[in-house]
Amino acid sequence: MSAPPSSKPSVSEREAREVAEAAREQEWRKPSFAKELFLGRFRLDLVHPHPLPSQEAAQRGEEFLAKLRDFCETKVDGALIEREARIPDEVINGLKELGALGMKIDTKYGGLGLTQVYYNKALALAGSASPAIGVLLSAHQSIGVPQPLKLFGTDEQKETFLPRCARTDISAFLLTEPDVGSDPARLATTAVPDGDDYVLDGVKLWTTNGVVADLLVVMARVPKSEGHRGGITAFVVETNSPGITVENRNAFMGLRGIENGVTRFHQVRVPAANRIGPEGTGLKIALTTLNTGRLSLPASCVAAGKWCLKIAREWSAAREQWGKPIAQHEAVGSKISFIAATTFALEAVTDLASQMADEDRNDIRIEGALAKLFASEQAWLMADELVQIRGGRGFETAASLAARGERAVPAEQVLRDLRINRIFEGSTEIMHLLIAREAVDAHLSVAGDLIDPDKSLADKAKAGANAGVFYAKWLPKLVAGQGQLPYSYNEFKHEVDLSGHLRYVERTARKLARSTFYAMSRWQGRMETKQGFLGRIVDIGAELFAMSAVCVRAELLRTTEAHGREAYQLADTFCHQSRIRIEELFGRLWTNTDDLDRKVVKGVMSGTYEWLEDGIVDPSGEGPWIADATPGASEKDNVHRPIR
Repeated sequence: MSAPPSSKPSVSEREAREVAEAAREQEWRKPSFAKELFLGRFRLDLVHPHPLPSQEAAQRGEEFLAKLRDFCETKVDGALIEREARIPDEVINGLKELGALGMKIDTKYGGLGLTQVYYNKALALAGSASPAIGVLLSAHQSIGVPQPLKLFGTDEQKETFLPRCARTDISAFLLTEPDVGSDPARLATTAVPDGDDYVLDGVKLWTTNGVVADLLVVMARVPKSEGHRGGITAFVVETNSPGITVENRNAFMGLRGIENGVTRFHQVRVPAANRIGPEGTGLKIALTTLNTGRLSLPASCVAAGKWCLKIAREWSAAREQWGKPIAQHEAVGSKISFIAATTFALEAVTDLASQMADEDRNDIRIEGALAKLFASEQAWLMADELVQIRGGRGFETAASLAARGERAVPAEQVLRDLRINRIFEGSTEIMHLLIAREAVDAHLSVAGDLIDPDKSLADKAKAGANAGVFYAKWLPKLVAGQGQLPYSYNEFKHEVDLSGHLRYVERTARKLARSTFYAMSRWQGRMETKQGFLGRIVDIGAELFAMSAVCVRAELLRTTEAHGREAYQLADTFCHQSRIRIEELFGRLWTNTDDLDRKVVKGVMSGTYEWLEDGIVDPSGEGPWIADATPGASEKDNVHRPIR
């Protein structure tokens, strides 16, 4: 058996992109509402009428939510978890007894078999009691062992591990390394074949649940050799295996109760039977798992929005300034309106994407990513506005408020807790690039060879012919559509008229597609470097998806006689707010400071502006920017803490 490498793989930018591209799902076997939207086709029929869970699924979900609510109200002390930076063992054991570890696991393996819709509702409820509990349950089921095994595991693996995950064993997902984030081509953890086993060596960082986990999903690189295709591969690993050391329990700005650590593998033997899927498919497994796994983050954002709205309403009625409640002052009222309308939108987006995932009629890889991107950005803004509404009390901790006799409102904590959502499971910047890649997939599939410098003249000629046929059919359809007909979508016209917003979505989708085509024609092979432009294109698409979702949800609530009139009002307000943001984004597509920014960055990195840093003291401690992750035996105590 060869010794593990002592340094990380050295890869070029092109090689890194090739690894990421190989991990993509290459085919579109099912329709995608969002993909069509980016192509200028508003397929309202894919989301309207709003899909609904079956009566049996709804009953099962509501019954569990009632039990979970009682548990959260009587057994969970969110302030204690924040204060002690740990979820008490008795709370975790109570969640196990409740079956919360198995919400997404099939009943035949001992789970509850909840739909994605009710799983997300449960995460929102648990997360409102303590965000750390929401993260514990989400990391375990959304990206931990249950989800990849559900999608890619063998029958034997499911029978072996899923009953444990449903009731007793906590799981974690290990991909990130100290020097590897969203660029997995440089993954350094190795899994060297040895007989019927693989031997793992390496270090994993930010292992959410890793400190308390019993089972791990580990991504490691298998060297290519005779009989082994090699590549990044997924494994189920027992945390108590010899050679595994949890070296540190990390502490963060927010989510203080999460069990996130650093895990070292030294000559850890893993049976080949624990490999998930073939060698080399680990990244594809990870990305496919995240298609629905990402929906847990919007669920937590919905919970935060609902709480922000509740506190904003109660506080703004109680607090008076200049002779009247602060809610009656326009400067505060506009913030409350934004929180209310955006909370409605986040719930609409999350429920729609989740129900689409449950039905499995559509490919939701873009919808799930858009939901994560949009919700994480908007929830942070809502929490920030709540802190502003609360004023000095928003900046003060709940414990301090209570100590001086006021209601313990943890507004600053919610702001801190939400901040990570813009980073993990795909940062906003990475989500922009990921979604942009999927959004232009149709273009690249017919014209990609035209802008590929490695393709021959013959390949380029063939691509040119194919592109000519595609664009001859596609471009004329971007000229006119239902959005220009005054009576389109009239089923959304009642006391409040939403039909105009849907016509706007249809027109704007075509405008978005034309802008994308123009940019591809202008920049061709340099398009991938225009990350500012691509980010704005994606943000416009996210707003259009949200506008569609709120209109469809409002109509659903109207027809089910559940707050329909009020839902229409919220949808109308959100759509007007969204349209303002969209128009600003369109303006910034072509009028921006991207070129100037690049010049300034070049100057900053060359030291041209180093004088600007004069006059401060840097409070940072000494040490390397990135910790040493050289494979080898651990020199630290094992802080692994299984909960039984």
